[in-house]
Amino acid sequence: MKLYKHQVEALERTRNFNRVAYYHDMGLGKTFTGSEKLIQLNAAVNLVVCQKSKINDWLQHFQQYYNDTVITYDLTNKQEFEQFIAETKQPYFQFLYVGIINYDLVYRRPELLKLTGAKYAGFTLMLDESSLIQNEKTKRAKFVMKLKYDNLILLSGTPTSGRYERLYSQLKMLGYEIRKTAFFDMYVQSHIETFGGWNAPAVKVKVIDGYKNVEHLKRKMRRLGCDFLKTNEVIDLPQQQFIPVRVPISKDYRKFGKSKIVEVEGVKLKGENVLTEMLYLRQLAGAYSTEKLQAFTDLLNSTDDGLIVFYSFDIELEKLKQAATDAERPISIINGSEKDLIAYNDNNNAVVLVQYQAGAMGLNLQKYNKIVYYTPPLSTELYEQSKKRIHRIGQSETCFYYQLICKNSIEPDIYKTLEMRRNYTDDLFKQNYTQYFV
Repeated sequence: MKLYKHQVEALERTRNFNRVAYYHDMGLGKTFTGSEKLIQLNAAVNLVVCQKSKINDWLQHFQQYYNDTVITYDLTNKQEFEQFIAETKQPYFQFLYVGIINYDLVYRRPELLKLTGAKYAGFTLMLDESSLIQNEKTKRAKFVMKLKYDNLILLSGTPTSGRYERLYSQLKMLGYEIRKTAFFDMYVQSHIETFGGWNAPAVKVKVIDGYKNVEHLKRKMRRLGCDFLKTNEVIDLPQQQFIPVRVPISKDYRKFGKSKIVEVEGVKLKGENVLTEMLYLRQLAGAYSTEKLQAFTDLLNSTDDGLIVFYSFDIELEKLKQAATDAERPISIINGSEKDLIAYNDNNNAVVLVQYQAGAMGLNLQKYNKIVYYTPPLSTELYEQSKKRIHRIGQSETCFYYQLICKNSIEPDIYKTLEMRRNYTDDLFKQNYTQYFV
């Protein structure tokens, strides 16, 4: 396997660390850097935890590049999981054993807690998209942090975008002994606000205002084995162009804005509180907008190029599939229950429908250079990650991003918040929703 110069240099910078974090910008090939570090650590037993949609990618990666030295196991398969556990009980090892499992299943496999380096010739844990354990109170984070690993490899692009309050659990795994309250006091500027919702008790919310002592934090992180890389530091990628496509709001959106209740396509939408109201505003601006679906159809018919389409709701998927079918386009789908890239791999004009949670992170889709945002996500991390599916190593064409935006709706404000690298939900209780009731 031939590595790029920046990957080789990152491995050299972390050569003396057995616990590392590669916080490299999206598209810089963290999969290759992380897997090569795993091989260099030479532990007999290895566990890779990733998103469900990335299981096959990791299996194929190790089988393609390390077939002579590594035996891989799909730990989502019960039989292979049992084989992996049985193999790791052997007293001698001829190969490196790599088990691959997803975050939502790992905590349902308590046998993994018995893996320990004292019992084997080393145990390496690798977390792909390690930002997914940022909430140490979740079941998966609690379980992962209990694993008895000798070596640790974290892969994430998140810190390069500056969400430092999310780093605590990762730094703790790397060996930073500090209480969470002390971590926030030292590095995060925040305040507590109390908000009340309709028919709901008051809620206290911690609002992040900014960060402090950032250079001190980064120096500390480097001493813990963290390596930082941004795209513009190592490679010249093509330009990115963002093209807003604005459509009018519907009568149903206006009606809901006035009465907080509307029936559309046989479904009654009732905004009983802030959260459900925001949900239905998003759906009325996207899933139930005939104007937006027509704009997408027009865009589809205006080009023979392949398109990557990001969507939020299942009802959008069905309508987008129908539009692509009517346009006689091959279709690939990536969501929580399906990952089919056959049409994308075999054609230059396919429509690839991607749900944010399942496909915004980790996919290599640089064969195409056009993304359509049918509806925006609420997470800045998913938004930034989604852009890099095409804007990454191997892309030679200008990347185009078409944002379908329902005018005078909640969507323009969501995009504005995302561009400021903030989650829209961070400001949820501070929003004056009457501005969207046209």
